[in-house]
Amino acid sequence: MRDIDATTDRNLRGKYAIVGIGETEYTRGSGMTTRALGTRAVRAAVEDAGLTFDDVDGMLSYSGNDSIPSTVVAGDLGMRLNFYMDCQGGGSSTEALVGIAMGVIEAGLCNTVAIFRAMNGYSEFRIGGTGRSSGRSALSGDALFGRVYGQASAGQNFAHSFMRHMYDYGTTPEQVAHVKVIHSEHASNNPKAYYKNRVTVDDVLSSRMICKPLHLLDCCVETDNANCIIVTSMERAKDLRHTPAKILAVVGRCSKPRMDNHYQHGPISTVAGHYARNILWSNAGVGPEDIQVTGSYDAFTFTTMLQLEDYGFCKKGEGGDYVSSGVMRLGNKRPNNTSGGHLCEGYTHGIAMVIENVRQLRHDIDDSCPIGEDGKRQHTHDYSEGGCRQVKDVELSANLGWATPNTGSALVMQRGD
Repeated sequence: MRDIDATTDRNLRGKYAIVGIGETEYTRGSGMTTRALGTRAVRAAVEDAGLTFDDVDGMLSYSGNDSIPSTVVAGDLGMRLNFYMDCQGGGSSTEALVGIAMGVIEAGLCNTVAIFRAMNGYSEFRIGGTGRSSGRSALSGDALFGRVYGQASAGQNFAHSFMRHMYDYGTTPEQVAHVKVIHSEHASNNPKAYYKNRVTVDDVLSSRMICKPLHLLDCCVETDNANCIIVTSMERAKDLRHTPAKILAVVGRCSKPRMDNHYQHGPISTVAGHYARNILWSNAGVGPEDIQVTGSYDAFTFTTMLQLEDYGFCKKGEGGDYVSSGVMRLGNKRPNNTSGGHLCEGYTHGIAMVIENVRQLRHDIDDSCPIGEDGKRQHTHDYSEGGCRQVKDVELSANLGWATPNTGSALVMQRGD
């Protein structure tokens, strides 16, 4: 298959922006339906942008059999949509839907799009196949390819890639445990995070084994929550409430050659970012060396490492050294998942990581720093426990979405003018 000619100027760089963000509390047992959660998140994002419900005429959502259609949420809020679409999908969906939102606005189908994800990921549909609403009938879809081999959960499915990376490059669980350690440090400065306690490498390695090489603390936290972002044109964004997060480039669900069993196309220690990066950096007009903060999907500690490596933040095979070097820590060169991410804040299939980077680019992270007389948070850039998590003078961010080793999406944003 011929690769996309990413050198072609498609003339959308910097033309669109994320202008509103909204989220519910990260809990275990929301006591609400996904309908109620989704409605609250969309309402919060519209209000955050300084828009009215009449201003938003497009809506996109994604789910894994556990959400609510866009039209229901729109109806509850009194919104009439000129365009909507609901799709099945998880971790690679947010960035892909940002690209779709840009496309439908560009095509004249609507003017402003709300993208939301609502999930009771702990109390209802749990990813491992357990929980109150986990009843299944005959196997279908991706399960047909994996369940027969014992691949019932994400960890079991991805473990081949993690183990192969260890074999190919000498990567160790001790190195990769630093992802959890660093994200826990960031979460300790996040009042919203479900897990706020800092952990050590020994804590990670001494936690019980789930699926080799994954210990319990290598795995994300399950939560109930909803999140929403608002996408519109930069022209319109300049009149809204906050500094816009300008979109430089998007990659949507870029995939490896095999999609049934990812280990049937080698090298299996290489993930979809290897292909996606050629589109992302060329279209963005910047490279990984320019990025100041990353949001690399951390369903597991290993997913963060593999993506940072294959998107070019370090050389192939050096991911273990990269994540254990301290470079991802607040106050260092390129902090990653400054909210604590999926490992600590809450599991949102990636959309909260985009929200976090939007806040970073606004220079308006919601941490524990004091609020001044002007009503704005006075960030201290003291990253000790319980302190600040705002990256100083950040202008460029990257989000690296993950569905499986063979599918991924990405997004580069810049602080707006």
